[in-house]
Amino acid sequence: MKKLAHIAFALLASLSTLKAQESPKEEDFYKIVTPPIPEGIILEVGGLTTMPNGSLAISTRRGEVWIVDNPTSRAPYFRKFATGLHEILGLAYKEGALYCAQRGELTKLVDKNGDGKADVYETVYAWPLSGHYHEYSFGPKLAPDGSFFVSGNVAFGDEEWWRGESRVPGRGWIFHITNDGKYEPWATGVRSPAGISMLNGELFYTDNQGDWMGTGGIFQVKKGGFMGHPAGLKWAGLPNSPVKLTEKQFFAERDNRQHRNEQGRAIKPENTLGEEPQFLYQLKQKYDMVQLPAVWLPYGVHGVSTAELILDDTKGNFGPFTGQVFVGDQGQSNIMRIVLEKVKGEYQGASIGFRSGFQSGVLRMAFDKDGSMFVGETNRGWGSAGDANQGLQRLVWNGKMPFEMYTVKAQPDGFEIEFTMPVDRKSAEDLDSYKVVSYLYKHYPVYGSPQINLEDVKITGVKVSDDNKKVRIVLDGMKQYYVHKISLEGVRSASNSWSLVHPDAYYTLNNIPDGERLKVSDLKTTRSGKAQASVSAEPAKEHVSPDGKGKATPAKAGAAAKAPTWEEVKPLLAKNTCLACHAPDKKVVGPSYADVAKRKYSNEKIVELIYAPKPENWPDYATPMAPMPQVSKADAAKIAAWINSLAK
Repeated sequence: MKKLAHIAFALLASLSTLKAQESPKEEDFYKIVTPPIPEGIILEVGGLTTMPNGSLAISTRRGEVWIVDNPTSRAPYFRKFATGLHEILGLAYKEGALYCAQRGELTKLVDKNGDGKADVYETVYAWPLSGHYHEYSFGPKLAPDGSFFVSGNVAFGDEEWWRGESRVPGRGWIFHITNDGKYEPWATGVRSPAGISMLNGELFYTDNQGDWMGTGGIFQVKKGGFMGHPAGLKWAGLPNSPVKLTEKQFFAERDNRQHRNEQGRAIKPENTLGEEPQFLYQLKQKYDMVQLPAVWLPYGVHGVSTAELILDDTKGNFGPFTGQVFVGDQGQSNIMRIVLEKVKGEYQGASIGFRSGFQSGVLRMAFDKDGSMFVGETNRGWGSAGDANQGLQRLVWNGKMPFEMYTVKAQPDGFEIEFTMPVDRKSAEDLDSYKVVSYLYKHYPVYGSPQINLEDVKITGVKVSDDNKKVRIVLDGMKQYYVHKISLEGVRSASNSWSLVHPDAYYTLNNIPDGERLKVSDLKTTRSGKAQASVSAEPAKEHVSPDGKGKATPAKAGAAAKAPTWEEVKPLLAKNTCLACHAPDKKVVGPSYADVAKRKYSNEKIVELIYAPKPENWPDYATPMAPMPQVSKADAAKIAAWINSLAK
């Protein structure tokens, strides 16, 4: 009898494991549909907007505007509405007209004679340009009063090609254009503000990782605000500027790291392991106009080139996330879900994965009347995980409920997580089902920042609600201003033992709320012994070859370990988000692994470059690789061995 009981228990355990392994994925709830596009039409999408009659308006980087009638049907009808414009990276509809941001102006497009084509191209306001290729203009977005907001990209230096510059007014700024066509500077400190959005009547924008931007972020935009990049401060002294921070004040707090070598050439600033870091929140403590991001987006995990924000106003037709926000990423060809809340007057919140696998870089999104989401895509000159040059796709919910974190809210002593369906109480009360890690990003003129001060946060207990829909996680050591990665790998759903579709949330804790803390007697503190691994130790300081160009370091003597196969290394590459930017045999955002293997680096050198990349070794790639300190040394060694196995 005892033997039979053991067999039954083992069988049940196997079935439970099988169920967990068979948990549904993104594609089981949200399907990507590619509508038929007539031959010859190239949709490098720069702007999308749904019109009152249900048609879809599309602007392209090639300067065209298309209207798509019956866009969700099997035979949508495409008609060219306008042409001859300059790289349109945004589109808005207002009172029978379309408005677009060209490189150098806000333009109103009107079809006066009703033939389906614009016959009026009216300049609402024109702003200056220096002619630099990187001076993109994004928008417009409509304010509640019908006026417009536009954002202006910085240029880059000629010799210092890595450094953002504002060569003319408006570059590195978000500006307001009134209904009567007047220009009003609004806020500065932006670098590459590719997404500008109005969420419930409040202005937000997204920025991309680069100099002075440790990673991509989502910021609320307040008049007179400064988001961290100093280029636009050049114009803060103009009479109509609402920004009161000066270049002199900024650089009294920050080193611009402008140095030259013995030959008189500019030296590109690099991340230095072990240096005393500075952070954006420290600048805010001195200057209140500094605006911290509501959400930092972990580089290489939730994007590399942050794009547009869009509010889910579909009233449940796109799933259970009405009122939440989605953000696209051009580099990784994916979409994240953003949960925002206001704490002590400032927005903060969490980034959670949502849907990957789009055919090109996700730049623009718009909801159709049926609740599906149109996704506009492009990658020319920018690179993306999806290898198509351009595209228009549609994301459709199939009506089934995914097991997800619905909300993540800060508490005085931790976080409260609400789920889309009840959790299995046993797994949810097991402390080993959870892991929390905190970290920050540096604020400095280097392209991107590694995760700094990376530490495990002790979980002291959990409390599951009576309806099994919420879990309160109590922590010892919450840190204001830090990103808290909250992992729920062990939590299962009650009805079918599913694991979460996306078990990680990255919460940016700008403020810790006041309120009552849970008593120790209210908490469950049991552990199953299946704890998630701790964060890896910081890698050893990078060794630089004498010529400073990262030449191969001689391999250590001794027998080389057998290189892993593709099947063995693929899960490691996926776990560490390497596949978002690299592929085995083709260029994506970064070089292919086969091309890396041709450099004949030693395994040790590849490991060093994972932790401290040398973008100057790959000058043909627009997006430099950021340091990846979160990759464990064991994973890095296996990845390096596999890369070198590709050498022929």
